[in-house]
Amino acid sequence: MTHLSTERDAILDTALHLALHRGWHGFSLRELAESRELSLAALNRHFRSRDDLAEALFDRADDALLSLPLDPEEPTHERLLTGIMVWLDYLAPYRPLVKEMLGYKLEPGHLHLQAHGITRISRTVQWLLESADWQATGWRRSAAEVTLTGIYLTAVASFVVDTSAHLNTTRTLVHGLLSRSGRLLQ
Repeated sequence: MTHLSTERDAILDTALHLALHRGWHGFSLRELAESRELSLAALNRHFRSRDDLAEALFDRADDALLSLPLDPEEPTHERLLTGIMVWLDYLAPYRPLVKEMLGYKLEPGHLHLQAHGITRISRTVQWLLESADWQATGWRRSAAEVTLTGIYLTAVASFVVDTSAHLNTTRTLVHGLLSRSGRLLQ
């Protein structure tokens, strides 16, 4: 791990700590920089915006997903369920912040964040397919990507309001959706 990634991780950890205590909008980037004894210019070298901090958190969830060992004996829809739930489980301690982050991204004046969000969604869905070792080509792959994107977005929407133990409501929902996807995701 390089010095820059170590500092970047520390900055993100500090931002998450501040946000958990005061909300995603409850601290300023100047305050974040000062708490890390950085100038705004130095902070900018790591994170150009508040949204970059949110993306870094989602990158960590992607990393948790990508760290899953592959069980080739497990059915594909179960591997996909595990991947989605590992992604969400990583974010579970930050659920109120994730809800605020997504709300911020969806504000009408933030079209640039919404456009970037499409890329984020696509990247995570691609990682879900890769982590499950799901392989197809042509129309079947396109249809599966669209289907899995819908399931993933439904899972995230459920996650931000799920108050059940261990995200059981979301898990049950995603399991049902994946099961109903039939042979498309098999």
